[in-house]
Amino acid sequence: MVRNIKKIIPTQLFKEFFDSEKAGGVILVYATLISLVIANSTWQQGYIQFWSTDLGGHSLVHWINDGLMTIFFLLIGLELEREIYKGELSNIKSASLPIISALGGMLVPAGLFLMLNFGTSTQQGAGIPMATDIAFAIGILSLLGNRVPLSLKVFLTALAVIDDLGAILVIAIFYTSSISYLNLFIALGIFSVLLLLNRLKVFSLIPYIIGGIAMWYFMLHSGVHATITGVLLAFAVPFGTGNDKSPSYVLQHFLHKPVAFFILPLFAIANTGIALGTDWANGLQEMNSLGIIAGLVIGKPLGIWLFAFVASALGICALPNDLKWKNILGAGLLAGIGFTMSIFITLLAFNDTNVVNNSKIAILVASVLAGITGFVFLRFTIKSPTK
Repeated sequence: MVRNIKKIIPTQLFKEFFDSEKAGGVILVYATLISLVIANSTWQQGYIQFWSTDLGGHSLVHWINDGLMTIFFLLIGLELEREIYKGELSNIKSASLPIISALGGMLVPAGLFLMLNFGTSTQQGAGIPMATDIAFAIGILSLLGNRVPLSLKVFLTALAVIDDLGAILVIAIFYTSSISYLNLFIALGIFSVLLLLNRLKVFSLIPYIIGGIAMWYFMLHSGVHATITGVLLAFAVPFGTGNDKSPSYVLQHFLHKPVAFFILPLFAIANTGIALGTDWANGLQEMNSLGIIAGLVIGKPLGIWLFAFVASALGICALPNDLKWKNILGAGLLAGIGFTMSIFITLLAFNDTNVVNNSKIAILVASVLAGITGFVFLRFTIKSPTK
């Protein structure tokens, strides 16, 4: 039997996070379109070579993907920490719904991908359709205006944050080739020191930022993807009471706009400069591309809805009063917008340029399909609020 729980009251920081991601989603659309247009213009060669420019032994795109994206993961970690202490995940009954939904939204897409690619050279791409792009998903949801129940906004945000945490774990476990244990132990040692500072109630952000940079350096040279540092640092930064004076709140508030309006758009521009050949559509017929599209467009909503429904029927979780099962399905459709995280995992999964480009195109196609179907479904299934 389905038991409802009380309506959720979001914190001010959640509203800021939601609003920044909403605006950031719009900018991501323009950044992607601009990158695709330039990459297929007369400036194609110079544009693509620009992102390969060497800077300190690494290309520009490498600094963006391994450096700046660490800050994005730091923000995700801070948001997850907030959810655990004061938000949707602070109560086990409330937390169960997005956690179980996210689990289904990762396992089912990965399963569909493997059904089509198991035993092939592209099977390592199973992590690609597991991810959700928070900015795009929230951006599309915001287009529906005040007809969207507040609980649905909170559910989708929590779902996407947990989803990204799952993707981070997948990266750490399955996309780490060789490990330098000395560098890894040094990085973890620094993390331990930061945790000790937390326990000693050192609330100044300076030692955490300096320690975070040092931890990132050694993690980068350990073989474990350096972006993991962002999440570790987030949980080392003191949360305190969670008020506007706490280090976690201050840092999260500061990072909202740089991440939404600079880091993610820059990532999109640097990684979607795809030169489309005349036969680009043929790549969508390959098993790798079909697995990505099927995973994001079909696997995501199916896994999210199915896991949530079964868990609810077993009494493990419950729906908020203002949500219906069709709302969960609609959120699941929007969760199929993989984009940022899916592209990120693609770059870790494959080395072949052709496979990478075909995967990116499949991600773009799947994300557009998921965004349109999710918007249309919610548009016609959510009633306008009575005036």
